[in-house]
Amino acid sequence: MILYGRNPVREALRAGRRTIAGIWATERAITRESWLRAAGARVASGEELERRSGSPDHQGICADAGGYPYVSAPELLAVEEPFVVALDELQDPQNLGAIARSAECAGVTGLVICERRAASVTPAVAKASAGAVEHLRIARVRNMADFLGDAKQAGAWCYGADGAATTAYDEPDYSGAVVLVMGAEGTGLRPRVAKSCDALVALPLHGRIESLNASAAATVLMYEIVQRRRSA
Repeated sequence: MILYGRNPVREALRAGRRTIAGIWATERAITRESWLRAAGARVASGEELERRSGSPDHQGICADAGGYPYVSAPELLAVEEPFVVALDELQDPQNLGAIARSAECAGVTGLVICERRAASVTPAVAKASAGAVEHLRIARVRNMADFLGDAKQAGAWCYGADGAATTAYDEPDYSGAVVLVMGAEGTGLRPRVAKSCDALVALPLHGRIESLNASAAATVLMYEIVQRRRSA
């Protein structure tokens, strides 16, 4: 995997979870960023960086970082009173990156994403997350409903986000082990996944637009849950 952009490459180095095989940067970037010199970055032209990364958004920096180090879902659930965010077939890489960034900043235990029909951690997602995916633990599962069943067996309460739900987002206490489940863009939670949740919660919408962007809704809910857990 060729990471590109200042933050993704820098955070991959800081996190130390990947083996960086090589870093390339423009002379200007190396002059501006002292950490590139310390990391042994090799000078390359902008054209070479675009060829290596496949994107013009490289910001003068790219790195060969190998594959993304996914963790297992049971590893996330094994943490004491975990707060996990599960994404049910979320397909937009920008949304996945934005949610990962918010989750890392909020101190979420980790993300769970679907193996199929869903966005995975790619260089574009790493860029959209500003490098947050390098610090956040992310697991992939074949079946989201089965994962929620395992989470409940492990003592977690599962709350699904659904705009039509009758339970307001601030009603549950969110104490103990919690899984927040977000649906796909446009379609929301699949029926079996929704039925696997202990409760469905909704954000209030006071304007004329019928829904929030998936990443915006996830961020609001994550911080509400974090605040409620701290208060408890």
